[in-house]
Amino acid sequence: MGSASSAYRVIYLDVDGRIQKVVFSRFCSPYDIKELFCTALGLPRESVPALSVLDRNTTLSLLDSTGAMVSIDPTMPHNTERSPYRVVPLTGGQLADKEELFQNVLTQVAEQFSRAFKINELKTEVTNRLAMLEKRVELEGMKVVEIEKCRSDIKKLREEMASRNNSHFLDDNKKLTPRRDVPSYPKYHLSQETVEALRQPTFDVWQWEPNEMLSCLEHMYHDLDLVKDFNMNPITLKRWLLCIHDNYRMNPFHNFRHCFCVTQMMYSMICLCSLQETFTQVDILILMTAAVCHDLDHPGYNNMYQINARTELAVRYNDISPLENHHCAVAFQIFSQPDCNIFSTFDPEAFKQIRQGIITLILATDMARHGEILDSFKHKVDSFDFTDEEHVTCLKMVLIKCCDISNEVRPMEVAEPWADCLLEEYFMQSDREKAEGLPVAPFMDREKVTKPTAQIGFIKFVLIPMFETVMKLFPQIEDVMVQPLRESRDRYEELKQIDDAMNEVQKKKSENLTMGKKK
Repeated sequence: MGSASSAYRVIYLDVDGRIQKVVFSRFCSPYDIKELFCTALGLPRESVPALSVLDRNTTLSLLDSTGAMVSIDPTMPHNTERSPYRVVPLTGGQLADKEELFQNVLTQVAEQFSRAFKINELKTEVTNRLAMLEKRVELEGMKVVEIEKCRSDIKKLREEMASRNNSHFLDDNKKLTPRRDVPSYPKYHLSQETVEALRQPTFDVWQWEPNEMLSCLEHMYHDLDLVKDFNMNPITLKRWLLCIHDNYRMNPFHNFRHCFCVTQMMYSMICLCSLQETFTQVDILILMTAAVCHDLDHPGYNNMYQINARTELAVRYNDISPLENHHCAVAFQIFSQPDCNIFSTFDPEAFKQIRQGIITLILATDMARHGEILDSFKHKVDSFDFTDEEHVTCLKMVLIKCCDISNEVRPMEVAEPWADCLLEEYFMQSDREKAEGLPVAPFMDREKVTKPTAQIGFIKFVLIPMFETVMKLFPQIEDVMVQPLRESRDRYEELKQIDDAMNEVQKKKSENLTMGKKK
């Protein structure tokens, strides 16, 4: 059990130079303790307020030996005769002076914070924005609950589509990390038959697994002497290709097989048109690498969707070729990884030239620029100069465009599945646009478009004019590229005639049934 004396506190006060001992119970109130101190000072009780609620003209201030103020309450620190507390009575005037000083300090601090953080301006901006939002809600005639429901529905739809398409753009850059377990895919030995077929536009891209396609891409870089001429590390090339594969999404159309398809067509055009005789090796490297990277991390929804939906990409790139800009950015994020930098042997100036060349070609794949680029090439083709850098750049832009949309150049059994894949991706986008209340392009609407109608216009007005213009410079492509396009156009026109005839028959049947019911 504790001593009875522990229930009491002993405090020593300095009263005009003499030591005054004050003893009080630890259960005393601050009011009682202040009364004791008042008595020790010889002040009348009624003039000493307790807790600032009695007389407002006088109060007590308790200071220790260092001049620090001590709280007057039962838990105040114990002291000794050698270190007594000094009791200072304060009049109302003194309190007012201190309070005024304190208020001045507070005012100055508040002004400093206001100046530093521009609180007033922020308040004004927030108020204005709230007013604008309130006015917008009022004008649109929608209740807050309805707006929240719309937001919730759109959020759920986005999450559902994101789960299907892995739509977070390079989340935490996880996919950009190069693989170090080289070789991570088997090095396939390509037969002579495969090597020769790989150089042809008729190559069947559907017969190969991803690892085999990676080996074919690797072979192309070696076969074109890009690895030898630029002293590339073969292991770095392999790691880079693996990272490229990992950064194409599992979309119906814009996927790694499409990347391989475009690059293989570029390789076949380089071989068929003997471009290594007229282009520099740097140009060949730019053409091949741009083809490999041209659709990196494509989300499966085109630029019009990005712009109309005001996506992160559209905002980031100011509605200017958002997807193509994104493909470029991802490509050079991958090159920034030392283990994936196939350009590590180039000096800064040479790398700058290659980087600009690749960016120019990838941006040229935006179909919104098709007319502009083709018109520019048409003006140059009749007097084309392979020593003119502007002419060569324009030709390279047209070549990557040809390769990007070259599926109908291939045999029907290879080309037709690509048309189905593209329509599937289009329909997926148009369904989402309808759900989100966005504009829908007629050629993407499953209720309005058929495969023949979609392909006929594209082949007649986009593909054939472009390939025929290139044919002026390289006549050797007519039999293997232009003629297949003409045959594909004729085949789809026949299919359209059949579809139209069947629709007419169905229409007459419906009319006859209607007439029969009326009788």
